[in-house]
Amino acid sequence: MSTLFTGSCVAMITPFNTDGSVDYDGLKANIDRHVDEGTDALLICATTGEGATLSDEEHRAVLKASAEYIDGRVPFIAGTGSNDTAYSVSLTKYAESIGADAALVINPYYNKTTQEGIYQHIKTIADNTSLPLIVYNVPSRTGSNILPATIARLAKLSNIQGVKEASGDLSQIAEIIELTADDDFDVYSGNDDQTLPIIALGGKGVISVTANIMPKAVHEMAMACVEDRMDDARRLFRAINPVNRAMFFETNPIPVKAAMKLMGLDNGTLRLPLVPMSEGAQARMVEALKAYGGLLND
Repeated sequence: MSTLFTGSCVAMITPFNTDGSVDYDGLKANIDRHVDEGTDALLICATTGEGATLSDEEHRAVLKASAEYIDGRVPFIAGTGSNDTAYSVSLTKYAESIGADAALVINPYYNKTTQEGIYQHIKTIADNTSLPLIVYNVPSRTGSNILPATIARLAKLSNIQGVKEASGDLSQIAEIIELTADDDFDVYSGNDDQTLPIIALGGKGVISVTANIMPKAVHEMAMACVEDRMDDARRLFRAINPVNRAMFFETNPIPVKAAMKLMGLDNGTLRLPLVPMSEGAQARMVEALKAYGGLLND
């Protein structure tokens, strides 16, 4: 498989109307903004997109609307992960049927399993689709770390494209890159604040939350890293990193939706159990956005 994308893929928020329904006009506006500002790929209906609180009907409708509107302008990655293997298989097959370019799948959460169970869960999804799959490792949410040896096993499967690595452990990520060096396998940063070191180790880019509010800046920083323009990469990364941290002052996607609203990119409500950002955390976030400059209206 050829690399799906290099640079910056946005983990897009899902906009909601005030009544909590999906705002499809807002979805299309966000897609256009990312295409116009250079985002290299779009991930729809994953964690930042509040996929866990979309009904099955909504999830499929958002994926379908996105596929139709993106229309091949940039790679489209469908969030189809679940702790229910059969459901993830069904959703991934649906994503393939509507023309997604790839799917992001997660290891089981809540009903935690062994490393063998993680392997079999993802292998079963892979066996039922020809879509390239990106594995999502985020132990802080799942409660289980996909170990490098398990990632290396998965990398041998023909349609496992890569991994979105959000373990936060650079030693582990370096080991994954070493173990998969002979495979057609891509490693992406799953944490905005580790984009530079992960690409420096051999990663291909970032699947970014921060790109929701500053698509062009994240794209330019990621490409500077990929192209080994390290003076530019370090300068751009240092400028963005306080904003990266601000996006996680509270649970994602609470801060990024709050930031977008402050920027005039109103994306409606959050769905429970997510709640609006606290005043104190929002004040700290505003200071970080102002320090970067040009993001907020005075």
